[in-house]
Amino acid sequence: MHSFLEGTFFDAERNLWLSDVPYGRVFRVSTGGDWEIMHHFAGEPHSMRIAPDGRHIAVDYGHGLIELTGRDSFSCLSTGIADQPFMGLSDMCYGPDGTLWFTDSGRTSLSDPAGRVYSLSPAGALRLVLDCVPYSNGICLSPDGAWVYVAATRSNQVWRFSTRLPDSGPPMVGTFLQLSGGLGPDGLGTNSAGWLAVAQAQAGRAYVFDALGDLLAEIRLPDGLWTTSVTFHPDNPTQLYITEAQFGAVFTCIIPTP
Repeated sequence: MHSFLEGTFFDAERNLWLSDVPYGRVFRVSTGGDWEIMHHFAGEPHSMRIAPDGRHIAVDYGHGLIELTGRDSFSCLSTGIADQPFMGLSDMCYGPDGTLWFTDSGRTSLSDPAGRVYSLSPAGALRLVLDCVPYSNGICLSPDGAWVYVAATRSNQVWRFSTRLPDSGPPMVGTFLQLSGGLGPDGLGTNSAGWLAVAQAQAGRAYVFDALGDLLAEIRLPDGLWTTSVTFHPDNPTQLYITEAQFGAVFTCIIPTP
């Protein structure tokens, strides 16, 4: 493969970052459109984020939760909890309070609905939140940090649960969206208005829903079916960026306001 791009996000300087899974590369795209390889290592980074303390943290399918410590180096932060190693991490996001949320999909599906969701507190406490998702994939939070959205790819759903977790046991989870077609939802993203963008894998399209789950827009890409990632521009909450892995492209569009 030429590449497989995922995990799009903007940093504070409005640079666009993407991960190239099969070749262990993390790109930074400047505001002028110049691409630069910031990290290149022997791994499969599905997504990376800049932590509140400035560290570059990534979820890697083979290595687990890692810190990218240089252009070609990394250190492993976690490979799972006791007697339960990660199956293959998929996506990640930070909450307003600094909590890291990430998904562990492995090869799970409807025939083995054991995909997981984890949280890592700012103090370093790792918690298994869910272990019943048919391929837990994209993950994001509502702008107020109250809700977690998780792409259950193999059931073609987006699940939602509160960030206020119970003292023990799993949270109450509901189906926020039921989609159809393609493989299922992949990357997710929200904007300041509470809109939820969904990349529909192997369908060549993305959707935008409002905070109540009503459809605002359906975006059909001019080329490619492997929509993997979506993110809103931080300075324009109506401008959506869509990553397409089949051709290694990034598309952008303006979502009309209701």
